[in-house]
Amino acid sequence: MRIILADDHPLFRAALRHAVTQVWESAEVVETNSATTAREALEDAGADGAEALLLDLHMEDSSGLSVLMDLRQDFPALPIAIVSGSEEPRVVAAARQLGAAAFIPKSSSLESLREALAAVKEGDLWFPASEGQEDEDLVRIASLTPAQRRILGFVRRGLLNKQIAYELGISEATVKAHVTAIFRKLGVGNRTQVVLLAAKLDVDQPATDPATA
Repeated sequence: MRIILADDHPLFRAALRHAVTQVWESAEVVETNSATTAREALEDAGADGAEALLLDLHMEDSSGLSVLMDLRQDFPALPIAIVSGSEEPRVVAAARQLGAAAFIPKSSSLESLREALAAVKEGDLWFPASEGQEDEDLVRIASLTPAQRRILGFVRRGLLNKQIAYELGISEATVKAHVTAIFRKLGVGNRTQVVLLAAKLDVDQPATDPATA
């Protein structure tokens, strides 16, 4: 039984390890400090080797809910508990909507942390009482294919189709086809609206309604 911790603060990882070993007494705890190393640990564990992942949303190579969405896509059976310094109701609701098993604020007491982990162990969900409304835009974002999400990331950075094609080693026509599909799936008409809608995956800023752009 293996539990993977993904957090770039050693002291907080130590606190998580302490709580995990109280809930999963015989578990092997694997500590990672980035989304990349967490993914590597999951791949090393194999299809059924990880019992759960405790995931911070803010690390060196990730900042937002995109990492949750990608990991849920690639490891659909894995319970992922978000452990975050952000306690905004919209972020909590978005994490639940994107498939998290739990959302544990970093301000939680050790007792609450153990309670949340025990729920995850039993296959239940655990979320704070203050939770925002579900967002249909997130449903549309989650419907994008992995290739479309990669291209969405480049669009958010302001790259043109030609630049994206160069970065990915594909034709500009292929990029254009993906961008057209992204527009259609997200229900938007231009790149600015795409960027504003995709900002709902961020946790540091309030999301803007793309219809007002």
